[in-house]
Amino acid sequence: MAQLRQEVEPGGAGLDAKALDRLDRHFARYVDEGRLPGYLVAVTRGGLVAHLGMYGRRDVAAGLPVTADTLWRIYSMTKPVTAVAVLLLMEQGALTLDDPVDRYLPAFADPQVYTGGSGAKTRTRPAGTPILVRHLLTHTAGLTFASYHRHPVDALYREAGLEFSVRPGADLAETVDVYASLPLQFEPGTQWNYSVASNVLGRLVEVVSGQPLDAFFAERILRPLGMVDTGFHIVPEQAGRLAELYRETEDGGIEPVAGLPVHGRPRFLSGSGGLVSTAYDFHRFMEMLRRGGELDGTRLLSPRTVELMSRNQLPGGAILRDFGAPVHQEAANDGLGFGFNVSVVVDPARTLAPSGLGTYGWTGAATTAFWVDPSHDVTVQFMTQVRPRTLKVFPELRRLVHEALER
Repeated sequence: MAQLRQEVEPGGAGLDAKALDRLDRHFARYVDEGRLPGYLVAVTRGGLVAHLGMYGRRDVAAGLPVTADTLWRIYSMTKPVTAVAVLLLMEQGALTLDDPVDRYLPAFADPQVYTGGSGAKTRTRPAGTPILVRHLLTHTAGLTFASYHRHPVDALYREAGLEFSVRPGADLAETVDVYASLPLQFEPGTQWNYSVASNVLGRLVEVVSGQPLDAFFAERILRPLGMVDTGFHIVPEQAGRLAELYRETEDGGIEPVAGLPVHGRPRFLSGSGGLVSTAYDFHRFMEMLRRGGELDGTRLLSPRTVELMSRNQLPGGAILRDFGAPVHQEAANDGLGFGFNVSVVVDPARTLAPSGLGTYGWTGAATTAFWVDPSHDVTVQFMTQVRPRTLKVFPELRRLVHEALER
């Protein structure tokens, strides 16, 4: 069991120690006010950990502190790992980005696009183009989430038992077949809508590789990178290090809530949000990306493929706020494009928080976040376990880290 450790003083990495101290005090105040149970934040420059801050509890009731080896449910930070799995298969020639998805998943052979109505009176038409692998990687396939409550197709997902993206008791294959039976919100490739697409990618990986998703991840990504604490479930020896999950209450406090079940191998292996990881392990994953697909002599991807993953892939260089479905046309998406399961800063002047051009990364439903900033050679991760209502950690974290970058 390896733990993340600080490797260099902030000043030695061109970072302002006083600014990083302000960062710690800012989030420590959130803990003291009862808005967060605890947190871990790591800032790395040139591959060296220059700041590692921890404060608060991984389990409030038990009084257990956040430690460097705490295990966190990273939820949607699983998606970039799934993208890497697909890109591994692409590099070995097992698929291409422009392959129709139905070549591997026949249930998607006849996609229907929503045109009107609701419930049993929903009207559709045949899609004018097939769903491609690249549409899934960029969330432009026309899929959605049941939780949006903004479009009639969202309601159809709820009616199909997909309130939490999986029909109770179903496995990945069964769940993806349900997705395929539902209408698309829009013609593939014409809008951006964050969705269940990465679960479809997970099933695609299974079919193309002939392995369960957890086995493929372990064999091709996790073990090669030395991510020994990352997986879809934990073993008994790890249980004491798992952080409890909380949710933000209406009054701005937190309360315990049931989390993604990780005690024992789950029936549903979610490529969208199923992984548990540690700060050390996710640092290894970020370092592989920062170094162009290689880490400690182990090459997963070519530099060209990592560049492809981390480049804006939206048509015509579109920005999420403009190209997104109505639910995504918000200030937080201004100045951002989208690569393969990562957002990409394409216009720093428009972003909600200060950001380096080309910065890419993603967040998780329990207020975890990471990014890689090539322009400053910086990587950042933030770990906690709160499902938010109004809590906005990410832009504050971006601003505070940016203040620490010495000019």
